[in-house]
Amino acid sequence: MKFISTRGQTPATNIDDALSAGLAPDGGLYVPERIPVIASTQPFSTLAETAHAVLAPYFTDSKLHDRLADICTHAFSFEAPLRPLKNPSAASEQAASERAASKQNFLLELFHGPTAAFKDYAARFLAEALSGLRTPEAPVTTILVATSGDTGAAVAAAFHRRPGFEVVILYPDGKVSPRQAHGLGCWGDNVRAFRVDGSFDDCQRMAKQALSDVELRNAVSLSSANSISLGRLLPQAAYYAHAASHHAARHGEPLNFIVPTGNLGNACAALVAQRMGAPIGEIRLATNANDTLPRYFAGDEYAPQPTRATLANAMDVGAPSNFERLRHWHRDDAELRHAIRAQGVDDATIRATIAAAPACHGIVPCPHTATGLFLLEQLRAQGDTRHWAVVATAHPAKFESIVEPLVGHAVEPPPALAESLARPASAEALPADYAALHAILTTATN
Repeated sequence: MKFISTRGQTPATNIDDALSAGLAPDGGLYVPERIPVIASTQPFSTLAETAHAVLAPYFTDSKLHDRLADICTHAFSFEAPLRPLKNPSAASEQAASERAASKQNFLLELFHGPTAAFKDYAARFLAEALSGLRTPEAPVTTILVATSGDTGAAVAAAFHRRPGFEVVILYPDGKVSPRQAHGLGCWGDNVRAFRVDGSFDDCQRMAKQALSDVELRNAVSLSSANSISLGRLLPQAAYYAHAASHHAARHGEPLNFIVPTGNLGNACAALVAQRMGAPIGEIRLATNANDTLPRYFAGDEYAPQPTRATLANAMDVGAPSNFERLRHWHRDDAELRHAIRAQGVDDATIRATIAAAPACHGIVPCPHTATGLFLLEQLRAQGDTRHWAVVATAHPAKFESIVEPLVGHAVEPPPALAESLARPASAEALPADYAALHAILTTATN
């Protein structure tokens, strides 16, 4: 299978080269020439087995083909459980109706990896894949990643002390949670974290400029681990296919997903799984107050906006990179708007949803997951009785300063997160200026 750029100005290439490059030379995002259909939608026992089945068609011509099963076993060594949400307990006619509807409410938990966020799955896959493609004589590769909170930590964990790789993380100073910032700067060794004096969009702009800089890439071996990378996009389709296939086998109907999103990578992965034939119904997107996507899906022209800081900071994106992929996969705006809907959720609603979630749903959500829970509640209020799963993108303990005052008790971090919090952390200051980043990248491997 060949892979092409969303901008159409780059020759088709194989997946190995697309993975190594990260971004296409014309500045576009790599996509498969076609999305293959899975031979069977019967559920596999483990997430790793599902991942292998989903990814194998894309790796038929890859040097990694014979190692793909082992790579998936390592990357998907922790599950992504689909759990039913709790029934409301109030005794009333309305509560009885809510209890009936809640039997179709599910949570897809994607926070059981080493950094307690959904990014762990694909980051680990990408690290294994790039290591497998590396030759002994190859120069050190710098993995450049812009993060709005969770991506950087997942990439750092996946590449930490991995021979032949250095990691440069860019994050917006003061616009991630304290625990997220700690998780970005606690690695050392081959990982450097930079707190950028700007927004996530500034970080993303700088990273994409570096990856499109031909002169720089001739001097430095550079790759990306953002969701613009195929190595992030394709593996994430696995947990959607896994959850949907098990749900269909048990309930006899497709599973609909509500995906909290900022840069659209996780949302695009759900669409890939759906197009590969996984029993997925509708896909809805939940954003925060950064409303570029809700305005577009409501009929406005696509118009990126300056980023606004919100409680759901990992979704603070005003110019989502993966929108290029969504447009590539649809004939026109009308078809895209028909396929997907999006709704924004403001901070006041996020707070109210978090506060009510223990009683209403039996969980404590992170702010991002709360946006999805609110959309679920809206759907039920409108009479929707289909089976819906909210995607839980991160563990609430990463946002304890927001969550704990709202639920009235401490939220214990999972063991891996607690371990990283116990290590010292530091980050270097960096202006939102490409020249400053260029200087860092040209000296990183020297």
